[in-house]
Amino acid sequence: MARRKKIYEGKAKILYEGPEPGTIVQYFKDDATAFNAQKHATIEGKGVLNNRLSEFFMTGLNAIGVPTHFIRRLNMREQLCRSCEIIPLEVVVRNYAAGSLAKRLGIEEGTALPRPIVEYYYKDDKLGDPMVTEEHIAAFNWASQQDMDDILALALRVNDFLSGVMIAVGIRLVDFKIEIGRVYDGDYQRLVVADEISPDSCRLWDIETGQKLDKDVFRRDLGSLTDAYTEVARRLGVIPNEPTKMTKPTLIN
Repeated sequence: MARRKKIYEGKAKILYEGPEPGTIVQYFKDDATAFNAQKHATIEGKGVLNNRLSEFFMTGLNAIGVPTHFIRRLNMREQLCRSCEIIPLEVVVRNYAAGSLAKRLGIEEGTALPRPIVEYYYKDDKLGDPMVTEEHIAAFNWASQQDMDDILALALRVNDFLSGVMIAVGIRLVDFKIEIGRVYDGDYQRLVVADEISPDSCRLWDIETGQKLDKDVFRRDLGSLTDAYTEVARRLGVIPNEPTKMTKPTLIN
């Protein structure tokens, strides 16, 4: 498919105009960033893996009635999505203490939380995506109270789905981040899960060993990010467990 006008370029993806009104093409780059882009590298194959994994998760959510912007994968690096108005919030769901929560509250990393905790962060790279409360969200009119009720319900349903999928393949879903978009059908508005769901936006630990299989591998210099993401993809069946072996052709007289 011929590329159209570039709409936006972020740290990990590029958005292009879609082939039809109301659609966009989302292109996954090989760039890896951490600490608000202070650490940056290009990791070959990362974009391909994230495209396939995000397709897997978004397709699964659509199948159980959780609406997403995902329509279909176009090729190894691109997917077709519904165009939506992104609510300027990062919605974080935490099942175990890790990252900023562990530091902020002095909780040992890996401690199981008594229930899933949902946090909101204002999307602004220049400000470092500061944490905000529902009071801030209402005061600055980023989302209505009905929107917030719907966002919370969506976030917890995504958590249930992802937790179940991951535990089935021996992976603990520590926490994850999603973004929510508004899709308009005439005067009617509905909220959908947007952006991506991939090891870039989740913390994933092996249940038995505690091995990190997410972007913390890059953040903390723990090894190969591609190997970690490939392991997640293999366990989920997104890519084959074993590479396909080429057989020697048989000559026919």
